[in-house]
Amino acid sequence: MSVDLNGRTILVSGAARGLGAAFAQACCSAGARIAVADIDADGAESTAQKLREQGGCAEAFAVDIADPGAVDVLALDVAKRLGGIDGLLNNAALATGIGGKLFEDIDIDQWDQVMRINVRGTWLMTKAFSPMLRRSAKGGRILNIASDTALWGAPRLLHYVASKGAIISMTRSLSREFGEDGVTVNALAPGLVRVQATEYVPEERKQLYVDGAAIRRPQVPDDTVGAAVFLLSDASAFVSGQILPVNGGFISA
Repeated sequence: MSVDLNGRTILVSGAARGLGAAFAQACCSAGARIAVADIDADGAESTAQKLREQGGCAEAFAVDIADPGAVDVLALDVAKRLGGIDGLLNNAALATGIGGKLFEDIDIDQWDQVMRINVRGTWLMTKAFSPMLRRSAKGGRILNIASDTALWGAPRLLHYVASKGAIISMTRSLSREFGEDGVTVNALAPGLVRVQATEYVPEERKQLYVDGAAIRRPQVPDDTVGAAVFLLSDASAFVSGQILPVNGGFISA
């Protein structure tokens, strides 16, 4: 069984930049048609345009995953323009600039915002696209992006860690609800990937990830995307409910 995405349509949320854009690029290079979705409409179009310039097939869509109405409109738009999807990569999340606070210092509004985007948004996207994934002739695939912070209990980041812990639990539960339809549900738990969204992370935390890993170097997007392609492909048809840490051996599931 080859690890490619030929003939599949994959929606990648939060794909305007950073790791999301890298996921979209990797899936496109593996043969998939890509739906690039992001709250930043211009950024989504820029990513889609780059993929098209490289010979890929990509369409851009604007969505705020925290808004139930916007997610429903997105699903209708994707169905109209692309006919449906075979894979959903739930990457969109709030991570930038929220770390560094002790749990007592996190304000309620920010806690709710993180949960609304990271947890509820993932649920809303999965719910909205579940009919398409169940109908997929290729076999539906859902890949959630969690974080290894939920595996080792990173301090000074409780709201984000809790949200990604919820993603891990949701992945396991959803895999059982989707299983009878042949739809797989898995999650990646990346380490500290060096992208624009993590530039604010203190150097001490960045060095912790390098010093504590088996492979002692900074993690970049290309280190992460291969596992995503595998879990969205035919090669992973009997893999579901699994959490795969991709962090150079810093921590295991």
